[in-house]
Amino acid sequence: MEQNRKLRTIEMKRLSVEEFREAKKTPLVVVLDDVRSMYNVGSVFRTGDAFRIEALYLCGISATPPATEIHKTALGAEDSVEWQHFGSALEAVKRLKENGYVVLAVEQCEGSTKLHEFTPEQDKKYAVVLGNEVKGVHQDVIDACDGCLEIVQLGTKHSMNVSVTAGIIMYRFVFY
Repeated sequence: MEQNRKLRTIEMKRLSVEEFREAKKTPLVVVLDDVRSMYNVGSVFRTGDAFRIEALYLCGISATPPATEIHKTALGAEDSVEWQHFGSALEAVKRLKENGYVVLAVEQCEGSTKLHEFTPEQDKKYAVVLGNEVKGVHQDVIDACDGCLEIVQLGTKHSMNVSVTAGIIMYRFVFY
């Protein structure tokens, strides 16, 4: 049986921060709507770096760098991933739509599209809105979006951690 040798970091040939900034991005903006935990924000930065997203929009009470707690989970991705802060997710959604993005809330809604049934169109730019750890995406933000994506869940809980959800969503947009 062939051994699977774990690669050393130097063997992975990762991009530098400068190379990342110049590299072609996945046409996806991730919007965090009042995400309370700085550790969740940091995790979304790190996953956003992994999937080379266009930007991360931090809205409302969502924390912004520099912050030790964000850095602890982002591990420097707060320096590679472009980000902006908006007073509210509604403000960010309006700006994205003005700039030609299809904006989708990630939420359990009437008429939502199941994520496994969704295929992004290659000629479109997308943004996804992820909500607060307790209350989810605000209803006024959902109303301003072009639709909702829902991750099918099979257990007893009605939601997942926002950073886990972000990873699942980003993966779908990169590998569909």
